[in-house]
Amino acid sequence: QVQLVESGGGLVQAGGSLRLSCAASGRTFSSYALGWFRQAPGKERNFVAAITWNGGNTHYTDSVKGRFTISRDNAKNTVYLQMNSLKPEDTADYYCAATFHALGYSSADYDYWGQGTQVTVSS
Repeated sequence: QVQLVESGGGLVQAGGSLRLSCAASGRTFSSYALGWFRQAPGKERNFVAAITWNGGNTHYTDSVKGRFTISRDNAKNTVYLQMNSLKPEDTADYYCAATFHALGYSSADYDYWGQGTQVTVSS
């Protein structure tokens, strides 16, 4: 009963920035946390960042700390991922996900997923 739609992906040069958005609809009041995952070609889907819906507590994977910022706008039911100083290794499909039980770092911990948005970083 939660629908997630990502947007904001695209093609950028190394060092550039992108801002991803995840619009949530449905039974969002029941969610505990929203997370971002990414999946590069031929690789598994890995955790990037997450934020608790009520408290706004954030968590990041080590490779993006200092470069990415996750935030949320509760009134708009939207979570954002501001990505700065992008590197070619950030190239992946990025997915927004919602969990109803607890914040986790595995894709198995999340209950609902968006369709993904593609991010490509050149050079």
